Amino acid sequence: MTFPLERWLSSLPVDRSLVLLLAGVLAALIVGSLVGFILSQTVKGEAGRATVANLNARLRAWWAMVVVFGIAVATGGIGSLVLFGLISFLALREFVTLAPTRVADHQALFWSFFVLLPLQYYLIGIGWYGLFAIMIPVYGFIFTAVRSVLAGDVDHFMARTATINWALMVCVYCVSYAPALLMLEIPGFQGQNAALLFFLVLVVQLSDVLQYVWGKLLGKHKVAPLVSPNKTWEGLIGGVLSATAVGAAVWWATPFTPAQAAGMAFLICVMGFCGGLVMAAIKRDRGVKDFGTLIEGHGGILDRIDSLCFAAPIFFHVTRFFFDVSDQVP
Repeated sequence: MTFPLERWLSSLPVDRSLVLLLAGVLAALIVGSLVGFILSQTVKGEAGRATVANLNARLRAWWAMVVVFGIAVATGGIGSLVLFGLISFLALREFVTLAPTRVADHQALFWSFFVLLPLQYYLIGIGWYGLFAIMIPVYGFIFTAVRSVLAGDVDHFMARTATINWALMVCVYCVSYAPALLMLEIPGFQGQNAALLFFLVLVVQLSDVLQYVWGKLLGKHKVAPLVSPNKTWEGLIGGVLSATAVGAAVWWATPFTPAQAAGMAFLICVMGFCGGLVMAAIKRDRGVKDFGTLIEGHGGILDRIDSLCFAAPIFFHVTRFFFDVSDQVP
């Protein structure tokens, strides 16, 4: 017997698992927004009201991000490529704004923004894994260095060139592995790769939130006090284990078994924490709290995707190695 909800889900042009995942996230946001509204009406005291205001600002930002991400994923490969291409562009802009670049680097930066970045996403779009995987680490690395040196400015050349290459690797190369999940060919999972992308983003972002919550509740022992004083072992362990449990619970939306989904989620969470810590070190080195102010309550784009930068390429390659059956060469 088929229920009306099941018939409706089957009639949708997008994957059923993706719809259920998105519905779960929206339900959580609705509950969170209701709690935030109640707290805004009941909490007294300046410090408490400031905390609630920050919470509600973050919730509003999450609503916007979830809606945009949901639309992009629902439109398939093109929508995801456009979304993550735009994210890479904005992240690269934030990174370069804080970088010690000079006029002599402008040509290399122009090529980075308007040639290498779109080329990277184009290669994903046509499914050319063989070139996509090495284009920036090999050809982009060589080209930007040569283009900078031809400008004739050798003052702090190593630091400037390394910064441009680091920006490309983090903001473009690593981030591009998220939509690259759509190119994988997994037996029995055809046409459902958008749910795999959703799984990655859900677990990474949820791990960040839960690490913050556990840290506020139980945090006492700092992981790296000179880098990020707010990150604690209690927050890390509680957040990673909680997000891993959520990842295992939504195994049905992935090509993984429950145990495999738990393992993948754990890997994503650990790599996400490493990404956040490294990016925190960069901000501390540059003397800033956030990379930008684009997202209310969240800082800049890079502040929101710092975990994704390290988690996406590892998740892609582990999934490809164990579950993909194609050689990915056109």
